[in-house]
Amino acid sequence: QVQLAESGGGLAQAGGSLRLSCAASGRTVSTYAMGWFRQPPGKEREFVASIDWSARTAYYTDSVKGRFTISRDNAKNTVYLQMNSLEPEDTATYYCAVGGRFGIGRTLAEFGSWGPGTQVSVSS
Repeated sequence: QVQLAESGGGLAQAGGSLRLSCAASGRTVSTYAMGWFRQPPGKEREFVASIDWSARTAYYTDSVKGRFTISRDNAKNTVYLQMNSLEPEDTATYYCAVGGRFGIGRTLAEFGSWGPGTQVSVSS
């Protein structure tokens, strides 16, 4: 059973940057897709970004393209989300999750083993 722990959230001003980390423990996730999702206050959880096991392929939701970058360090069993040019609309709890082996996905149903989340708040 894999456990995920997100970190790096906090308060940022619009236009600022934050880097989220997701550390996996219990087993390796090096052959699995990994994803970042977020849940804004009062809204449903939504896809943000995903990366395949080899880091050759990444997907992003339209609203973060060009601002966010997902990456991974398989040696550290960790996935990152670099968030630049933050906007108040990015305010949410951010979650990481494990996807399919040797695959990649963009929907909640394709991911599991959710972490507890980390809060990101962006002020205008």
